[in-house]
Order: sequence, then C-alpha cells, then structure tokens
Amino acid sequence: MLDKMTYSESGVDIDAGNAFVERIKPLIKTTSRRETMSGIGGFGGLFHLDTEKTKDPILVSSTDGVGTKLKIARMMDKHDTVGIDLVAMSVNDIIVQGAEPLFFLDYIATGKLDVDKSVKIVEGIVKGCQDANCSLLGGETAEMPGFYTDGEYDLAGFCVGVVDSDRLIDGSEIRVGDRIIGIASSGLHSNGFSMVRRVLFDEGKLKPTDVIEGFDNPLGLELLTPTKIYVKPILNLVKNFNIHGIVHITGGGFIENIPRITPSQCCSHIRNGSWPVPLVFDLIRDVGKIDMDEMFRVFNMGIGMILIVAKNDEAEIIDRLEKLGETAYSLGSIEMRGNNAPLVSFI
Repeated sequence: MLDKMTYSESGVDIDAGNAFVERIKPLIKTTSRRETMSGIGGFGGLFHLDTEKTKDPILVSSTDGVGTKLKIARMMDKHDTVGIDLVAMSVNDIIVQGAEPLFFLDYIATGKLDVDKSVKIVEGIVKGCQDANCSLLGGETAEMPGFYTDGEYDLAGFCVGVVDSDRLIDGSEIRVGDRIIGIASSGLHSNGFSMVRRVLFDEGKLKPTDVIEGFDNPLGLELLTPTKIYVKPILNLVKNFNIHGIVHITGGGFIENIPRITPSQCCSHIRNGSWPVPLVFDLIRDVGKIDMDEMFRVFNMGIGMILIVAKNDEAEIIDRLEKLGETAYSLGSIEMRGNNAPLVSFI
C-alpha cells in the first residue's frame, strides 16, 4: 500500500509549473494592450472592450492548433517558432472578416513539464501576439503523465477580435468581374504536415538534417518556417479600401477555401503561372508524385491570403501591399459559373 502519495510521485510537478509561470510573466506583459485589465494568474482574463472606438461591435473568434508540424519541432529540438504558428492560425482566420485581434489564450498540454522548452514555446506565442498586436490574456498548461509520452506536447489557441458592424467583410459584395489578389505565404504555414512527413521522411527517406539544393537551411528548419501573420497589412487595407472578400488559404488549400466566401453562381478563375510556387511545394509534389489538384486542395502553394477586390482597385491595392513589405500577385478574376462547373478553376 502506498504511504502518503504526492502529486509529484504521480508525475505532476506543481513546483515546476509555478516556476514556469514566474518565468513567462514578464514575457506576457509585453503583449498587454490598454484594454487589458488583468495579468496572468487569475481564474479568467479581463478585457475592457472599447465601445468608443467601435460603435456597433461584432466579436469574431477562432480557435486552432499547430497540428503535426509539432513533430518536426520535436525532431529538430527547436520550439521557439511553433508558438508563432499557433497565434497565426487563429488571427489570420479572424482578419478575413475585417476584425482586429484583441486577445489570445493558449493551451499547452504535455506529459512532463520541461520548463525551458515551454518557455521557448511561450516566447513564440508572445512574438506572434506582438506581430498581431493582441494581448496574451491567459492560458493553461496541463501536465498529463501517461497521456503524452516524455518530450511530447500539443498546442491549441483561441483568439477574439472585433469589427464594427458596418465594416464586416463577409463576401456579400463579391461580383463577377472582381479581381483576385494573392499575398505570398512564408512557406507551408501549418497545414498538410501529415502528408509532408509521410512523403518526405517515410516514403522519400529524407532526414530533417538533409540540405536540399536551393534551400537556405536544412530541410527540418525550412519546414519549421513560421506561418506569416497578415494582421497589420490587412487592417491597413480595410481602413482605406473597400475589400469585397478575404480568404485565408489554410487547410483545404485554394479549392476548399475560396468557395467559402464566393457566391455559388460565381467561379474563381486562377491563372496558372501568375505567381512563383516555392521550392518546398515542388519537392513534396515530386517526391510524393502528387497530382496538382491534390496539391491545391492540401497546401497554400505559396499564397497565404487572398483578396477579392473591385477591378479598379486592384493595381492600387497591390502597390499598397508592396509598400507595406508584402509580396502580392494578380491571380485572376471572378467569373460567372457555368452549369456543373467547378467553383475554382485554373486556366
């Protein structure tokens, strides 16, 4: 019979958890906005919505994770960028409706808390929140021995933003003749990594440390390139232009995501060759012998965000994006969809 069993003996180290919280407090403080009312440590985070700035506010929320990209981080023992991915996948989802991200919460689950590794993860989350200008309002770190193996962890995040009702972007203004603008991605972002790992490592027998011709870094580091956060350029555009629709090219690629906002009677015509597809996608396609239709259904193919705008605004918006430091391309147009025609076609 056990005598005076402690939580630590069951695999959960409360002292390590407390030490972790103390180390991340100053990091989290750097993300505070003026509306933030509480620091880390309370049961719930407090945020005072500014109704003077937003007269008729609509709250927009999103939740997501990083997926099996975390396995690449573990292979490379590099954990300071996946937190950026975590923030990016949620904030990029809410800005497509014109919403400004306000605050973010994270959830870190692990088998045994490694304080140094977890601090690295939070450093990435903080960097992502700074890039998105949102407050890291709170979070949860769950130590779950027996559920996760040693060294294994998972991440989830939750973001809330706000948009004035008369500035909401929902695709209702999209018309035949509108133009499609693509903003370059930073690489794979955080989608399709189950296929990536199987194709490159299981079938292709490549290793994360391999140096591939044309890449600046070993393969594993290329795959860990963090997801681009588009908050600042998108918010700049929506203040100055009437954007008819915005699409985050995430899981589902072009084929599944663009129809989420376009009218059913419309078809999105994408011109083949209108942007350079990054080398990493060619590598995956060639090693895995993957059809292009499947590539466009799974990956962003070098375009992380799509804007649908009036024809007369296209050139000025591309010019503005370039001045903001983004790489943008004219991808195609919105056309009338014929009977049984696909919602997205490549021409």
